[in-house]
Amino acid sequence: MGYLLGIDIGTSGTKTCLFCYNGELVTSAYAEYPMLQPQVGWAEQHPEDWWIAARQTIQMIFKQSKINPSDIKGIGLSGQMHGLVLLDRDGKVLRPAIIWCDQRTGKQVEWMRDSIGTERIIDLTSNTPLPNYTASKLLWVRDNEPNIYEKIHKVLLPKDYIRYKLTQEFATEVSDASGTLLLNVASRTWSSEMVELLGFEKKWLPEVRESNQISGTVSKLAAMETGLSEGTAVVGGAGDQAAGAVGNGIVKAGVISASIGTSGVVFASTDEIKKDPLGRLHSFCHAVPGKWHVMGVTQAAGGSLQWFRNHFGIAEMELAKTLQKNVYDIFTEKAMMVKPGCEGLVFLPYLMGERTPHLDSFAKGTFVGITSRHGKEHFIRSIMEGVAFSLKDCLSLIDDLKVANSEIRISGGGANSLLWRQIFADVFNQRIHRIHANEGPAFGAALLAGVGTNVYSSVEEACSQTVQYYDSVEPNGEFVERYENYYTIYKELYFNLYETFASLHKLAVR
Repeated sequence: MGYLLGIDIGTSGTKTCLFCYNGELVTSAYAEYPMLQPQVGWAEQHPEDWWIAARQTIQMIFKQSKINPSDIKGIGLSGQMHGLVLLDRDGKVLRPAIIWCDQRTGKQVEWMRDSIGTERIIDLTSNTPLPNYTASKLLWVRDNEPNIYEKIHKVLLPKDYIRYKLTQEFATEVSDASGTLLLNVASRTWSSEMVELLGFEKKWLPEVRESNQISGTVSKLAAMETGLSEGTAVVGGAGDQAAGAVGNGIVKAGVISASIGTSGVVFASTDEIKKDPLGRLHSFCHAVPGKWHVMGVTQAAGGSLQWFRNHFGIAEMELAKTLQKNVYDIFTEKAMMVKPGCEGLVFLPYLMGERTPHLDSFAKGTFVGITSRHGKEHFIRSIMEGVAFSLKDCLSLIDDLKVANSEIRISGGGANSLLWRQIFADVFNQRIHRIHANEGPAFGAALLAGVGTNVYSSVEEACSQTVQYYDSVEPNGEFVERYENYYTIYKELYFNLYETFASLHKLAVR
């Protein structure tokens, strides 16, 4: 029997999953690591923590499954996008990785807009400059850490650092490379002109390939460290959103994904490039050869609920341990006690700034409408509703581009909550399907590995053979109009507060 391995380098931790060719999960393993926030708006991680977690979870897979390592046909990689990993000539990491949600690069974004021009950048890369992109972070290092900048030999994305550790190859693939602001998304190749305009060296960039192509094989050293078989094929894989889309079968026009992980994403596959003229949506290469996708991103979706858990959910976490339950199930039970709309409490999920639709790194998380009647259960539900409103912002922009929308599939950790799924159905006023694929990006990465090693003839075939429906939720007509009224207020709040957000940011960083 043969197997496929998917490894997802997430923001909170690394998940490694072993699958049969029919898509059945054999076993999975997860290892967490911290996110460093040395200053307001900063977010960093140590790449070595990712590698330690990858090694640990691979070893756990073998311990749990007891399979022969040689039975793994291929390995697919997925991971958080936009991160900046810098290596010197010896392959040593030069500084902690600046990850996707970091917001320190406002000055560098303004420099790009002023010196190159937003329209020109969109023409070259199909996207507008944002603080999240890898290029913005690399400019920040140039401006603030010249002693590091002068030592750069290679620039890698998070999952591609793990590829390097597994194979000793410097490579990436088109979906993740799209999020660097250095790729010509239309031609699916590095943009030599953009690289030159920014003053970077093209030799710093790894070779870019399609997501289903083999990029290397497991080295002797990596085999010794992980238990993998030397020579096992490592396929390109994809950025977490494109990999998650493959895992949910979002590989044709008309099927849209709403994902609730640390961030929240609305993702639609397209047969040609679709560009938002204001750059509020991302236009990236899909992990499916010859296809592209558009997506809107909420910086803190599940991350908002995680923030609330960490700081205000101590009692619930203790109760969860006692009852041997998931703390989020306890949160859901509390939230179900509250009527839709939370009696006038509205949450803006801008804990890490915001990307879609506001492109505002200074935006702040906000509760509006607090009264003495509101308890913890109201705050929990208002977070769920605020995230749904934020993803509706994303969906509305996709609809404005005339992208087909015949079906919405929901995924990510937040999709495990029936209440949250119902809130999304009511806010979107559309049936919500859940796919029997809880392993998200790791599953998509494994399917891409299967295509690259000829287990499947194409990504579309891989999805048709393995992706299955789990259940569906219909919108509740009683609550659709109520949520529409709250959504109208939600949209107004940002424009009423954005100047205040900027003023607060200036005070916070003094």
